Amino acid sequence: MIKAARLLLGLCALAATAAVAAGCGGVPGNAVAEVDGTPIEKDTFEHWMNVAAKSSGQPGATVPDAPEYTKCVENKRKTAPKPAKGQPKTTDEQLKEQCKQEYEQLRDQVLQLLTSFEWIEGEAEEMGIKVSDAEVKKSFDQQKKQSFPKDADYQKFLKDYGQTEQDVMQRVKLDLLSNKIRDKVIKGKDKVTDAQIKEFYDKNRERFAQPERRDIRVVLTKGEARAQEAKSALEGGESWKSVAKQYSIDEASKSQGGKLPAQAEGTLEKALDEAVFKAKKGEIEGPVKTQFGYYVFEVEKVEKASQQTLEQAKETIRQTLQSQNQQKALDKFVADFQKKWKERTECREGYVTQQCKNAPKATPTPSTAAPPTTPTQPTQPAPAEPENR
Repeated sequence: MIKAARLLLGLCALAATAAVAAGCGGVPGNAVAEVDGTPIEKDTFEHWMNVAAKSSGQPGATVPDAPEYTKCVENKRKTAPKPAKGQPKTTDEQLKEQCKQEYEQLRDQVLQLLTSFEWIEGEAEEMGIKVSDAEVKKSFDQQKKQSFPKDADYQKFLKDYGQTEQDVMQRVKLDLLSNKIRDKVIKGKDKVTDAQIKEFYDKNRERFAQPERRDIRVVLTKGEARAQEAKSALEGGESWKSVAKQYSIDEASKSQGGKLPAQAEGTLEKALDEAVFKAKKGEIEGPVKTQFGYYVFEVEKVEKASQQTLEQAKETIRQTLQSQNQQKALDKFVADFQKKWKERTECREGYVTQQCKNAPKATPTPSTAAPPTTPTQPTQPAPAEPENR
């Protein structure tokens, strides 16, 4: 079960704010949008707007009262901190703009969620995929029990976040449908031949190679004279543990008696690296001057370079190719799914997001935002389920 703040956002992770389209097209009656002939009624939209506001985590959060935002501005004025000395007071117009932005963000999230509901249900129907009431109930009961051992806690959750049990059950159903769609899309995509495995191995032999590694002991000092003292102490029979504790300024290795295990060539400071991989095992070497100071070291163990055979790497490669094949199938499905259902989605003026076919073309800008959730995302938890707070 997931955190309350994510209850609304699970299926609609678009970050770009959609612009308002010029016309309302053929959206019927009091609906805010229509997906493949199915209207999304304004009552449903307003209900989920309330859920979205309450799920924001802000105490007493409500939906901003568009389009004038009178109450929203009043509330912001009451809670706004006093401006610092010499700074101008925030104007009502600035507060109104904040309210407008908050409203539009909630609006877009809710519309993206509700259209996603219709997209997933519509896709499942076309693919012949069904989820029984018994399956939904079983999944719901399992997750509710995990998050809410006491029914009173669950009832409080519903009240606090403005949801009904029907809302929660709908989210469970959509998640189950999503998983079944995903499973159908990747079914049969795990077949990998021995020839494909060998080809991958031949092209990526370095991925299955292990370079020579050396366990070393080091003492790092600021000056050469101090390093020579440490070396003399080691050659005189003192332990690395005591010498590192007394002389070394490298806290990480000092606490381990100077030990730096499994060092591969090229991972140490250049001068030290060259010295270590020329040195013989068991000999105290140094001082070696580096940018960090002077090192005295000893190679304790040498593990020779190795290469996994094709047979040894076979199962790892098989799993890699299976994952790649499944991901390719999912990527293609996602692209086709989004294109198809966007063409079937029309939104009323004032309620247009980028999931609507009558949305204006988005201006290409760099973005790290996630794409809209589709039925193919395998790691997303059930979006309807509450958290035991």
